[in-house]
Amino acid sequence: MLSTKTTRPNRRQFLSSTAIALFLGSTGRGLGETIAGSPPWKPFDASPPQTLGSGTWYFLTPDEVRMVGAITERLIPADELSISGKDAGCVEFIDRQLAGSYGSSERLYMKGPFQPGTPEQGDQFPLDPRQRYRLGLAGLQAHCRETYQKAFADLPPEQRDQVLTQLQTGAITLKDVDGKAFFALLLQNTMEGFFADPIYGGNREMVSWRMLGFPGARYDYRDYIDKHNQKLDLPPLSIAGRSEWRVKD
Repeated sequence: MLSTKTTRPNRRQFLSSTAIALFLGSTGRGLGETIAGSPPWKPFDASPPQTLGSGTWYFLTPDEVRMVGAITERLIPADELSISGKDAGCVEFIDRQLAGSYGSSERLYMKGPFQPGTPEQGDQFPLDPRQRYRLGLAGLQAHCRETYQKAFADLPPEQRDQVLTQLQTGAITLKDVDGKAFFALLLQNTMEGFFADPIYGGNREMVSWRMLGFPGARYDYRDYIDKHNQKLDLPPLSIAGRSEWRVKD
């Protein structure tokens, strides 16, 4: 005798069958398309990168610009491979980042509670990067004037290295911010400025990309996927193209 009981699909079966149907319905067109030549859209039409123009300072004061320049010059010193972090535009990068949404933490939850966490949990500070820079730079400057009777930027390179090492290890206590955390922020932002796309103010003349042999923000890498351990000799390309950035070959 046949059963008259109706079998109803459960939620998992329904979702699985719906996903398969959508995939099969889209593969006929989606998997068959190949775009050749110029892309049929303009990069970042819908969501342009947040950038600021050059030639002015947006957040840092003149004294802070000088101090951050002296710091980035020692965090990434010039050598036979590249120019220093200061000469590569790291100060400009940091200034523009602090003037934007990164500096104000407007995209982060900042209501607390603030408790010590693991490195994977990110910052656990009630202060945004703008406040941490302003207070941290002032505290470090006060330490240098009290200890050496000089501003940080006026110290010889070896003494600047010593101060930064003490800040990194916690040997220097700043008044209003955690010294070790402030050093970590300085180092992180300096490295970001050195390696980021030049459109954000750092990596001047794509110096770090040229040093590494990184081709940059190119539209299509398919011709090079199988070329392992080969020097490609491709000049680096910024998001903004090459016209705005003078490249020395």
